[in-house]
Amino acid sequence: MNQLLQKFDFSNELQDLLSNCAGVHTPTTKAELYKLVYGSEETMIHDVVYTIPGKGDIKEANVVRCKNGAAVNYVEDYMRRRDPNCMVIADHKPTDKPKYKDVYGMEFDSVRNETFEWLKTQELIVIPFNAGGNVHGYGSLLVCPLNAAFFAYGVALLQGFINAEESEGFRPRAVIYVAPPFRHTHFNGKQVCVHNRLDDCHEIFSYNLYPGPSAKKGVYSVLLDIGESEGWVTAHASCAKVVTPYENEVVIMHEGASGGGKSELLEEIKKLSDGRVLLGTHTISGEKNYINMGDTCTIKPVTDDMAICHPAFQNQSGKLCLTDGEDGWFLRVDGITQYGSSPEHEKISIHSDEPLIFFNLQGIPGSTCLLWEHTLDSDGKPCPNPRVIIPRKYIENIVDEPVEVSVRSFGVRMPPSTAENPNYGILGMLHIIPPALAWLWRLVSPRGHNNPSIVDSKGMISEGVGSYWPFATGERVKQANLLLDQIMSSPNTKYILVPNQHIGVYEVGFAPENIVVEYLARRGGVNFKMDHLVESRCSLLGYSLKEMKVDGQYIRPKFLRTEKQALLGTEGYDKGAAILTDFFAREIEKFDTPDLQPLGKEIIQCFRNNGTVEDYCKITPLGLY
Repeated sequence: MNQLLQKFDFSNELQDLLSNCAGVHTPTTKAELYKLVYGSEETMIHDVVYTIPGKGDIKEANVVRCKNGAAVNYVEDYMRRRDPNCMVIADHKPTDKPKYKDVYGMEFDSVRNETFEWLKTQELIVIPFNAGGNVHGYGSLLVCPLNAAFFAYGVALLQGFINAEESEGFRPRAVIYVAPPFRHTHFNGKQVCVHNRLDDCHEIFSYNLYPGPSAKKGVYSVLLDIGESEGWVTAHASCAKVVTPYENEVVIMHEGASGGGKSELLEEIKKLSDGRVLLGTHTISGEKNYINMGDTCTIKPVTDDMAICHPAFQNQSGKLCLTDGEDGWFLRVDGITQYGSSPEHEKISIHSDEPLIFFNLQGIPGSTCLLWEHTLDSDGKPCPNPRVIIPRKYIENIVDEPVEVSVRSFGVRMPPSTAENPNYGILGMLHIIPPALAWLWRLVSPRGHNNPSIVDSKGMISEGVGSYWPFATGERVKQANLLLDQIMSSPNTKYILVPNQHIGVYEVGFAPENIVVEYLARRGGVNFKMDHLVESRCSLLGYSLKEMKVDGQYIRPKFLRTEKQALLGTEGYDKGAAILTDFFAREIEKFDTPDLQPLGKEIIQCFRNNGTVEDYCKITPLGLY
């Protein structure tokens, strides 16, 4: 066995695998690992190919050597985004997720053994890393075929890379095993990620080479599993310290399903050349609404997608405290369509101090991979899920220490809504909600309208509790209880709802989120007096603002209360509210079990009784003046 591996404290099974494989590579630096990505220093295009019994050689992806890193493109459109149904659970611990035995009619043990036997036929890359990043991570391990070294390099950028020479006594809390051919030999070509929760180790068997389900969300599963056993949550959230032109600071956390605006929180507000900001475009008439913005806030990013809310960070402030759960960010760049769309990310990706890794972006050997040159799917349209992994250390104004959250936002993708074609896109630009409603929104976590990140994204579908449920391996009610505990233990953190894509009949993109960030930062957070608020017509939306003035300009009332839009009106609004309420009713039922906390049961009963906003506030006070 590789001498470096002697430093590790491996199980007998893992030692046997590594002692009997065709060879082990244990890079001690990311630069050393990058040299393995192409197979040799002269190779410009590396094809990732596996021999499948009865099917011959099947090419999974090609990896192109670019000036600024490796451009990875999968052969199949299907492999270019995460399949939300890829997770199965092999063990017999409590879970609400599909079990391997139920899905495939057999225990996982035999396939697990076959996986180990196949890995023994391969040269392997073995790298230790910290699941959750180097700030508060858990020692883990990747075991990957050498010819898929790009996958290992992606893990090294995403997670907290560890030098194997400094790993004396290292015993992994989690292990990712990568065996791509099994997608074809055992799983009918589907993305499958099998989780096997042993008492002392969380095993992840990645039977595909798209890093989303395993290297990214699989590690998230490990953190959620640890948190479920220890009583804390890794939130599906971005977070930023927002600094006003007058140097006041407010920490805002933004949650939501994939595509819900987490990355957009970290972006500067987009202004036209004349300084105006496009607020919304009328989808029928084409009328455009603008506001003028002078000096805008500085965004200091904290997290992009995973926020570790560990008890060790909590203090006496009464606010939720968190830190980043990643060492690198898996950024979707579908919004970067031309030069200048996102200058900061373009600059980092073109002039990075170390090679990056790009997915679903066009790569020409020896050229610079550009974030706006998206790979075309088989239908000739640009892939909606182009990605780049950027180490967080390269992000300008990055915040490394834990922060206290003043405002906790939830974003929802809204469809266009009119009286003629009513839908649930009835949210105004900003809603203030009590903690009880904040918890309900996190239970149902609507995936919302036209989601670009995953395979099935039509209509209103629940992403599941916390919006991280697709990645959790345990029981949803346990997670519901943990979220409720977290909310109730942070009484000085306030809650809001912010729509994106549409406000009623207006197409708005992510402008509401950007404008709300500017607005709340200037106000110092959610510090409204109650006489500035009005109960929303739909009680699930809490309170709407009577008026909203940003940088000296009033936002038109139709953007604050959508029933004031002529083409929607109260009739269309109420039909949309019914769609939203019925959706909540369906999703909430699964949480009403004997294991749910009494406070949670009280909140759900309030919803069933058609409770008003004031009724929810009686259960969990809003905490305003």
